[in-house]
Amino acid sequence: MHIVLVHIHVKPEFRDAFIQATLENAQNSIQEEGIARFDFLQQKEDLNRFTLIEVYYADSDQEKHRQTAHYLKWREAVAEMMAEPRQGVQYSNIFPGEGAW
Repeated sequence: MHIVLVHIHVKPEFRDAFIQATLENAQNSIQEEGIARFDFLQQKEDLNRFTLIEVYYADSDQEKHRQTAHYLKWREAVAEMMAEPRQGVQYSNIFPGEGAW
């Protein structure tokens, strides 16, 4: 499994628009063959901070995702909404086992 947590901080005035754009991206992303999970979380203490939990079956599936029309649309739509550059951190799976995804 190839797991990426993407930490995102948006400008307050763009929060609602960011949520809408990201929901559309997430709903399309979870339909991709190479994606096991695509979770979209909002921090409770700071409503302008979000995390995407992206779980791919293989490293190459993330690159395929980055070439989809819905990702490219999302990336362009949210670029100016960022309060700071988004940060992706990659992880390897320990538990549950890969068969449980």
